Parts: sequence; C-alpha cells; structure tokens
Amino acid sequence: MSISHSAPVIEVRNVRKTYGEKVAVDDVTFSMPPDAILGLLGPNGAGKTSLIRMITTITAPDSGEIYFSGQPLSGYHPTQIGYLPEERGLYKSMYVGEQLLYLGQLKGMNVRVAEQSAREWLAKFELEGQWKKKVEELSKGMQQQVQFIATVLHDPKLLILDEPFSGLDPVNANRMRAEILRLHANGTAVIFSTHRMEQVEELCEFIVLINHGRNILQGKVQDIRRQFLEHRYRLTYQGTLPAAVAEHHQLLNPTVSTVDIQLSPGESGNDLLRSLLRLGVEIQGFHELLPSLNEIFIKRVSRVEQPQPLSHE
Repeated sequence: MSISHSAPVIEVRNVRKTYGEKVAVDDVTFSMPPDAILGLLGPNGAGKTSLIRMITTITAPDSGEIYFSGQPLSGYHPTQIGYLPEERGLYKSMYVGEQLLYLGQLKGMNVRVAEQSAREWLAKFELEGQWKKKVEELSKGMQQQVQFIATVLHDPKLLILDEPFSGLDPVNANRMRAEILRLHANGTAVIFSTHRMEQVEELCEFIVLINHGRNILQGKVQDIRRQFLEHRYRLTYQGTLPAAVAEHHQLLNPTVSTVDIQLSPGESGNDLLRSLLRLGVEIQGFHELLPSLNEIFIKRVSRVEQPQPLSHE
C-alpha cells in the first residue's frame, strides 16, 4: 500500500464519538502537517484519549472521517503508528527481550529485524544488560524507557506520545527528548499529549486544543502566542526609574531593576522605546512579552466553562 508523503499525516474531518449519552468527541476537525510535532492539548475529560483511540483504530468514529497520509484510515495503518499511552501496558512477567520481539512482530517485523532494532535501542538507553530481565524487576523509569523502545521499534511514520516523560529523572527525560527530536528530524511525525505546557512550547510547532469534545483553538504555536498578545513590554533598567515614566505609562510587576509596561491605545513598541529614551531611562533590556501557552490554555478553556449546546441533526 502506497503512502503519500505530501499529504497531511493525519487529517480529522468532522469526527464525532459518543458513549451512550456521553459525547466524547464532537465535530473535531484538524489537519496535521507532514513530519510536524503536534501538541494535542485539553483538560481532563476533554476528549483527547477518545480521539487518539480513533486515530490508532482501537475504536471507530460514529461519524466523520480520519485520513492517514491521504488515505482513509484502515486496519493497515496501525503498523505505521507507534503509540505510547499514559497508562503503560507492559507484561510484567515477560523478559524484556522476549517482550520487545513479541511487540515488534505484532507490528509486522520479522524476528531478526526486530531483535536487531531492539538491541540498538536498548544500547541507546544504556539498557543492554536488561534483555534477560523480567519487566517487573526493572525500576519504573527503566520500564518506561522499555515501553518507549517498544513504541518506536518498528520505525513508525507517526508517533503518538501521551505524557512520555512522566516518572523519568532529568537525565533520562533529556535522553528520550533527544531521541524524539532525532526521529522527528528524520521524518517521523509526532503527536504529543501532555499537561506540561512548558514541554509543549519546547517541542511543538503546532497545537490543537480540545475542550468538551470540541477543538477550540489550533494553529502554529508562535502564531497563537501572537494572537493572544496583550501589548506589554518588559523593561530592564539601571539606576532609578524617573517618576515621569509612571505618569505617562501603566506599569506592572515592578522590581528593583525591571518593570512591565502596558502600551497605550494606538501606541507601538517603538513609540514606547522613544518615550523612555526621551525621559532619560538607562535601558539595559527591552522586549515584547509573549503570553505563555499555559496562560493561553487557562484563558481559552475558562472562557467556556460549560459545554455549548450540541446539535443532534
């Protein structure tokens, strides 16, 4: 089966999923650029896991369509997907090597290729000596690394990671982060789901925010941050701030050497900078404040605290 490399890796069109009276996913639509790192965000119960389960073909949409590299999602495509769920699912009593070979074969690998890939990945995480150990004998951090290896063993075209760094110490979290970025640089598309907004800002180029089963915000991270600008600048200065600055401008969060300044209506950053120079401020630093994704997340989600009326047409 041929796969298009120019089409979006995942395209979700008006997908809806219900469980009894519960609407888990309601008319969600988004398109994932090729080899992007996409942040799939939302509060608990927003519908992220239900959406992931449909993308991985664990469940099917009640209505709507999902495409993988331009093709309608089918039973073949899970062989092209690696999924690391938040609730880890290794078989505790199996040996590490035995388990990796078994999971690799489930993804269509032959034993020889699966073993070669498994040993290479174990070496990257300095886990070569764990091949003949049972999973239950490993630390939680080691188990998580083995689960990640099982997820990428078959060289998937799409990697779906749900809270991948949870429980890892900083050294191993950095190691896993480096491997994710390396895979991405080599053409693997990544869907990254987490509650840690600083990780999203660090890793993701594109985000989709879901709340009450609907996508309420999506786009490139930098575009979204600019969309939510509050037109504030941070000034770092030396000496004493002239009193005239407070007379002409709204000052926020002052410290002994920094202050945030709110632009007046119709004022630009250049206007503000010229005004500060004219008032004799000894400027050491001056930059526009972009809102963090965490601030945007809270603001956008809290704007709709209750679900909107749902259409059942």
